[in-house]
Amino acid sequence: MDSVDALSTLDGWHAEGFAARVHYRGADDRYSVEYYAPSDCVLYWKVKDDGETAVPVGRDTVPTPLRERIRRDLADADIDPEIESRVL
Repeated sequence: MDSVDALSTLDGWHAEGFAARVHYRGADDRYSVEYYAPSDCVLYWKVKDDGETAVPVGRDTVPTPLRERIRRDLADADIDPEIESRVL
């Protein structure tokens, strides 16, 4: 099983070609998180109130519990969780 397929077996993740995506809702914020297999990286997108528009955000603005969850999910999918902090 490749990394995208492995992530897609986890709660909330969906495979989309060479990428996997999960949506997260915190107390007041919504995020879309994407893992890209070819570049072995994670991108965070903050979703606006309209639910349609998303803008990329830096990791330092993402809530710690979400970043920790993403690292756990990566590890559960046998992906090195350290890639979550990779600077693009």
